[in-house]
Amino acid sequence: MARLAAHRGECAIASVTWHEAMYGVARLPAGARRQALHRYLHEVVAQTLPILPYDAPAAAWHGGVRGQRERLGRPLAFADGQIAAIARIHGLVVVTANFADFAGLEGVAVENWTAL
Repeated sequence: MARLAAHRGECAIASVTWHEAMYGVARLPAGARRQALHRYLHEVVAQTLPILPYDAPAAAWHGGVRGQRERLGRPLAFADGQIAAIARIHGLVVVTANFADFAGLEGVAVENWTAL
């Protein structure tokens, strides 16, 4: 949270990540936790972070990288490729604890904010 606050105004969320968050909440059983997370996503995340689309330029970059990686026998998970493409097109850094999933993608900077 401290790093997010330190980069206030510089951060965004990929539409693919927004989908994953909404899907995760929708899968939870009805109850206080689900309501709280739903409220947080809509009242905090969606109100403070731009949600960047997976658009034609991102899709074109993703398609090229996906084909290249498959030819090398190193396929990339589809959603990770979409997230990387959105970051690459917008010149942003992918912030993730799953550093290995994004390693080796040319032009995509990756940081793990959970690492000390």
